[in-house]
Amino acid sequence: MNSLDQAEDLKAFERRLTEYIACLQPATGRWRMILIVVSVCTATGAWNWLIDPETQKVSFLTSLWNHPFFTISCITLIGLFFAGIHKRVVAPSIIAARCRTVLAEYNMSCDDTGKLILKPRPHVQG
Repeated sequence: MNSLDQAEDLKAFERRLTEYIACLQPATGRWRMILIVVSVCTATGAWNWLIDPETQKVSFLTSLWNHPFFTISCITLIGLFFAGIHKRVVAPSIIAARCRTVLAEYNMSCDDTGKLILKPRPHVQG
């Protein structure tokens, strides 16, 4: 395999990697927005739950029943984490990090968008 073929292979790999990471960005943005909204709802509900004077006077389950906004937000947030939202909001970073690990063996790396970074070959002195 000559250097021209190798360069074409590297360009094809880079195109595919950048395309794949770019394809993940819209979904990642949506998952981040969902996580932010549910987190803010949970925090707001928790604040209202904690400042309610009735919370201290009734049982825990009754206090949750009296604050359905907090209860539903909290259950939704827990459900999202069980569904793997914590991985989905950082999926492009995970892909890039794994590629960097593999590419390091070939004196290469990539940025967060998938663009290849060629590193100089180490000089062996004999």
